[in-house]
Amino acid sequence: MSSPGDGPISLVTGANKGIGFAIAKGLSQLGHTVLVGARDQTRGEAAAADLRTHGGDARFLSIDLTNPSTVTQAAAWIDQHFGRLDGLVNNAAIKLEWHPSPPSTAPMELVRQTFETNVFGTMTVIQAMLPLLERSPSPRIVNMSSGLGSLALSTKEGSKYQQRPLLSYNVAKAAVNSLTVQFANELRATPIKVNAADPGYTNTDMTLRTGTRNPEDGAVVAIRLATLPDDGPTGCFFDERGPLPW
Repeated sequence: MSSPGDGPISLVTGANKGIGFAIAKGLSQLGHTVLVGARDQTRGEAAAADLRTHGGDARFLSIDLTNPSTVTQAAAWIDQHFGRLDGLVNNAAIKLEWHPSPPSTAPMELVRQTFETNVFGTMTVIQAMLPLLERSPSPRIVNMSSGLGSLALSTKEGSKYQQRPLLSYNVAKAAVNSLTVQFANELRATPIKVNAADPGYTNTDMTLRTGTRNPEDGAVVAIRLATLPDDGPTGCFFDERGPLPW
């Protein structure tokens, strides 16, 4: 096995750019060995190399949420090299709609593609990594969500969330919130903590660079949840200001 030193080992999916890279960088600065999960090897290797130039221990890990065999292979690689996993940040996601996009006319193919990555892919990664997380003394799972997935915020009269109905992305993020609760409920009697994070409207490729926050701001809540103390919460939804309603 490779030696990651005394620090935690964390996998961040979709970590080659945007919020994912900012999360990976933040965890690296806190002494984590960061596994840069990405579909594209060239971009993933470049991101890992960038983190290493800043003194971090980062390794590229090939993983495609729509290809379960790559998830299985990634888990086997982690097992072979480290024998455990301390943190999992499910950041990889796609957004194929742009507001305005009436749910009544949304192509079902876009909905299926979105769920395949954002929901089923996230479930697949969690299931594959759980045996490794169970070997950690303080394992953490963070699922990147969105205020757009909150039913409470989306039904609040006059809210910005109510004014942005999207059938694929918003419903998929609501499903991510639900799967967060389901895993947290199952694992409540274990040291594993599972929470959802809202990074806010961040300036990334996903928002077509129209976001009002930089990736480092969007990464704050995920980094905090990935490094929770042992008496921290589980089965909750947060932004960097505190709890959010489901």
